[in-house]
Amino acid sequence: MSATILGLDKEKVKDLTTNLNDLLANFQVYYQNLRGLHWNIKGQSFFELHVKFEELYTDSQEKIDMIAERILTLEGSPLHTFEDYMKLAKVPVGKNISKDREAVELIVTSLTTLIGIERALLQQSDEADDEGTNSMMSDFISEQEKTVWMLKAWLS
Repeated sequence: MSATILGLDKEKVKDLTTNLNDLLANFQVYYQNLRGLHWNIKGQSFFELHVKFEELYTDSQEKIDMIAERILTLEGSPLHTFEDYMKLAKVPVGKNISKDREAVELIVTSLTTLIGIERALLQQSDEADDEGTNSMMSDFISEQEKTVWMLKAWLS
């Protein structure tokens, strides 16, 4: 086995960084959606959702940085162009959404997609003995599951 400076199997790490870049691309689309929702929300829930969307995009911005830095820690290269992001993204693009219900539904759908990618990375990082990525994915998942629950309650 050829090992990285961290003592991890290079082939497993290569696959991990590919999948972390997939997560990065999806987070970038999710982040941009949140910015658009924050700017364009209208209606009776404006004040409540405007603040919530800002909270979510600020959190996403931090997670994007964490993902990119994890890729670098694993000796990979993080994607950084919108062209690359759009090729990989599974998160739907939300365009011109101003209605509260539609906005929250987009976020729930997006988070569900992100959680799916993170679960796969959680398993993959476990198999690679990569505790750093595993811990990060576990933290992301538990936080996002709670957000999905809260947003679903709002939609009820």
